[in-house]
Amino acid sequence: MKLFTKQGFALLLSAFLYGLLLSGPAAADDDLAPLVDARSDEAVALAMDLFDYAELGYLETRSSDRLAGYLEGNGFSIERGVAGIPTAFVASRGTGGPVIGILAEFDALPGLSQAPVPQRQPLVPGGPGHACGHHLFGTASATAATAIAEWLAGTETPGTVRVYGTPAEEGGSGKVYLTRAGLFDDVDIVLHWHPADRNIASPESSNGNKSGRFRFHGIAAHAAVSPERGRSALDGVEAMNYMTNLMREHMLSTARLHYVITDGGQAPNIVPETAEVYYYVRHPQPGMVVELFDRVVAAAEGAARGTGTAMEYEVMHGNFPLLRNDVLAGVMHRHLERLGGVEYDEAEMAFATAIRGSLFGQLRPLESRNEIEPFEFKQKMGSTDVGDVSWVVPTAGFGTATWVPGTPAHSWQAVAAGGMSIGHKGMMLAARVLAETARDLYTDAELIARAKAEFEERRGPDFEYRPLLGDREPPLDYRK
Repeated sequence: MKLFTKQGFALLLSAFLYGLLLSGPAAADDDLAPLVDARSDEAVALAMDLFDYAELGYLETRSSDRLAGYLEGNGFSIERGVAGIPTAFVASRGTGGPVIGILAEFDALPGLSQAPVPQRQPLVPGGPGHACGHHLFGTASATAATAIAEWLAGTETPGTVRVYGTPAEEGGSGKVYLTRAGLFDDVDIVLHWHPADRNIASPESSNGNKSGRFRFHGIAAHAAVSPERGRSALDGVEAMNYMTNLMREHMLSTARLHYVITDGGQAPNIVPETAEVYYYVRHPQPGMVVELFDRVVAAAEGAARGTGTAMEYEVMHGNFPLLRNDVLAGVMHRHLERLGGVEYDEAEMAFATAIRGSLFGQLRPLESRNEIEPFEFKQKMGSTDVGDVSWVVPTAGFGTATWVPGTPAHSWQAVAAGGMSIGHKGMMLAARVLAETARDLYTDAELIARAKAEFEERRGPDFEYRPLLGDREPPLDYRK
């Protein structure tokens, strides 16, 4: 992927200058923030319903219906069950172009149920919880979209706003299947956001990743009486893990490799007949993700041969890294700076102080909740299925402080803040930024042209999209 050609440099310089040109505040009569804020009560109610449902990937039946129903009630036409996924949907309103898509996630994570209180207190012991804030994600996107649609209709501005209800971001690659099905092929720009412990709209990339479940099959036997007659599937898993851990010395430092044993047998006195391990590999370059995954497969094959077991594996998901777009990021950053961060009242400050008492390590200052991070490129180590979308249409996103500064994602502390007013304030800020960014795109064809030019330069002239997960069908039961 070429990033520093003369043309690429010219595009970046042009984007910078264009950002300066647009740096002044939006005209008051064009401001969409009041249209967003008018929906705040509905938005909080919607978010809390999704918070209470806390449904896992591809099982988000009530969450999907609630989001789609909200949009349908606001004049959107809904296409449900897209890309072979019952909980995926596309909601559209408006006429003609440009077409701007807004992503909406709504899946929860297993084992992180938590009440909106600053102490560990599961609502359902062992149950799922919104530890990545996707209940806020989907709600802010739907709220922004309804405000945008009202503004389009009220000003008779041509354009279509489209909300993509995208399930199973957490390990299910829902957006990859929507991308593979061509659902973004006629879209001009895609916008998204994500809950965070800070306010940031910098251009960014991420790790691509690919995952697989490796299942070993052995021969059961009495582990004390006749162990020689058995072949341990768990030995296959352990041998594979030993070899992949040796790989770490011989991988690029930017690569990541992690696993969990999902089946290790049932009883110590039985030679395990079956065992399973679930692997992720990550790297910022799609080609390296494929290479690393192939090395893991080779280790599994060797482990099976060495332990006298059989092995089969299933690719679970695969995501491209995010393809950055500085033009779009610059517009989002300008609106985020203009709209400001998140203020706490006295009760929220007490909640935040208590939460910080449960966190470890060097924490971000609590005051950073109402600050905006500098505009500079960020290479993120995590992964997201937004990556695939960003390689077929110009895409950009941002984060707002829905969590107490210093809170890591995928933690009970993130769930707690996301279920009360701190999370709601960050969510509404995100909805305002999405709406204002979309307004600029609908009224400035040159801005869209610049974003598309940068997109084509970064992607390269010979790029052909081939999903890392291949032609597998959506794993609709991967959370069951």
